[in-house]
Amino acid sequence: MAVLSVIVPVRDGERFVADALASLTRNFRPGFEFIVVDDGSADDTAAVVEDFRADLPGLAVIRNPEPLGLADARNTGLEAASGRYVTFLDGDDWLAPGYLARLVAAVDGLGCDFVRTDHVQVEGRKRVVHRAPAAQRGAVLDPREAILPAGVRTMVDYPYAWAGVYRRSLGDLLRFPAGLHTAEDRPWIWRLHREAVTFAAVPLAGVFYRRQVPGSLTQVGDERQLHFFDAFELVMKDLEAAYLPKAVRNFCALLGHHLELAGRFPPELRERFTGRAAGMLGALPPDLVAEAVASMPAERAALLADVLPGLPLAEDA
Repeated sequence: MAVLSVIVPVRDGERFVADALASLTRNFRPGFEFIVVDDGSADDTAAVVEDFRADLPGLAVIRNPEPLGLADARNTGLEAASGRYVTFLDGDDWLAPGYLARLVAAVDGLGCDFVRTDHVQVEGRKRVVHRAPAAQRGAVLDPREAILPAGVRTMVDYPYAWAGVYRRSLGDLLRFPAGLHTAEDRPWIWRLHREAVTFAAVPLAGVFYRRQVPGSLTQVGDERQLHFFDAFELVMKDLEAAYLPKAVRNFCALLGHHLELAGRFPPELRERFTGRAAGMLGALPPDLVAEAVASMPAERAALLADVLPGLPLAEDA
C-alpha cells in the first residue's frame, strides 16, 4: 500500500499542468503515488503530462475519452488510489516544495480521519493566504461541531477538497456527487463533516490556488452553472433541523454571488437560473431565508428580492 495518493484531475490544462506536475516532483517521497485523470482534454495536455513520466516516479495517467466533469474525474482517481491517505491537486494549481510530506506528518501525528489546511490564493502576482475557519489548530475535533454556528464562517464554508488530506478508509465519504460540473464540493464537505468521526485543522499553507483562469467554470456562463442548485438540493436532503439555518445562509450567500455574475449568462440561461433560484428560495423556510437575507449586504439582498418578490430586505426584517 502506498502512503499517499495525489489525485490530479485536469481538462484542457496545457497552459498550467506543467506547473502542477513540476511541483509534485519537488514533493516526491517513496510511497507517494500520483494519479493524473485527463478528463477528455482536446489540447496538448496529454503530451505535457507524458513529459513528466521520467521525472515523477509513481505517476499513473488515466484518460477519459469524453469530459465527465471534475466530480467524476476525482472519483475516477479515487477508484485507482492505493494510498493510506488521499489528497487532491487541481491541474492549474501547484504545491510548495515538501508540502506533501508535512501534510502526511500532520495526519499521522494527529491520527484523525482528515486534516484541513490553509491555502494561498493567486491572482497574477498577488498572493493572499486564506485560513481554514477552525479556531483551534493542531487539535483533534468533532467534525459535526465545526458546522455551526450559522451566522459565522465555519468549516462547511471552506469546501476546497485540495486543502487537506483524508484517510482513504473513509471510503464513499470521499466520493463526489456524480454528474455535477460545479459546486460539487458543497455536498461533499457537508457529508464529510456530518458523517466522519474526527478531524483537525493545521497551519499549513502549501497549496497555491490559481484564480481567474480562462475556461474555468468560475469564468464560464453555460448551463453547467445550473448544477449549483442540484448541489444544494443534495446539501438540504435529509439535513438535521439544527443545521438547516446554516445551510440556508450558505445557499443564499452563494446564490447572491452567482446573481452578481449573472451578466455572463445568455438570456435563456439567465431565465432558467432565476427560475431555479425562485423555486429553491420559495421551498425553504421563510423565516430562515429572511434571516439569511437580513445578514447580507443590501445590494446582494436586493438581487435575491428581485428573484423572489416579497422577500423581506434588511430594513424590513
